[in-house]
Amino acid sequence: MPSVRARRLARWLRDFRRKSGLSQEAVAARLGWSQQKVGHLETGRNKAAPRDVALLLDIYGIVTPEREMVLELAERADQRGWWTDYADVLSSPYVALEDEASMIGEWAPQVVPGLLQTPDYVRALLTAGNMDGTSAQEIERRLQARLARQTITTRTENPPDLHVILDEAVLTRQVGGPEVQRDQMHRLLRETRRPNITVQVLPVSAGAHVGLDGAFILLRFAEAADPDVAYTEGFHGAVYLENPHLVTRCNVAFERLRELALSPQESADLIETAAKQ
Repeated sequence: MPSVRARRLARWLRDFRRKSGLSQEAVAARLGWSQQKVGHLETGRNKAAPRDVALLLDIYGIVTPEREMVLELAERADQRGWWTDYADVLSSPYVALEDEASMIGEWAPQVVPGLLQTPDYVRALLTAGNMDGTSAQEIERRLQARLARQTITTRTENPPDLHVILDEAVLTRQVGGPEVQRDQMHRLLRETRRPNITVQVLPVSAGAHVGLDGAFILLRFAEAADPDVAYTEGFHGAVYLENPHLVTRCNVAFERLRELALSPQESADLIETAAKQ
């Protein structure tokens, strides 16, 4: 899964070629490349080296200032992020997409989302899910990575809007024991007061609903040309959805869950009650 910048660059290169009236085969012949290389650059499958991008822009007749903008994007497409310091425990490209999102919508029917978890809650989840004999040291390393990930909601420059819909069962599920659960509810309550965070609780009384198929996350980006991405993970691994039809289904499902859920204030009151138990 390429980063948002890489996807944007790939789209621009594809659009430039089409506007020039050239086929992938013709471009490849001019540069002495394979047609496959051109195709991979236009899908983001291969990292686009700035020197290759410059050659393509020459062929397409792209001049200043647009040229400089595209070359700058090529330089930044694979820019190091905070997650590179945790490459030993973070193998999924999800965090790079999340870091660039302007809005994160998450339906969480099982546990509090990772961006809002306390350290003890994280540790309890990682320990409970440890079926591979992961060492205590690696669990702590993964915990630190998750805490580092949480800083995107508090950064001073363009923090994303986070909209979480929790199943009511999350408020009573004892993760790590009563004290850990209470601390997590207090943390969740504090987060509801932040201007860029919205938390709603879907009550058990809602009955059967569209979210029963499982958890998912929606990522939206500041530039309208960057398509939404839907993401889910489980025992089967991570699944990314970019197909417009499937992403639209996830957007519709999220809106239906939002309409069924309690208001943010009613949800905060319910979380406060759970924090006192």
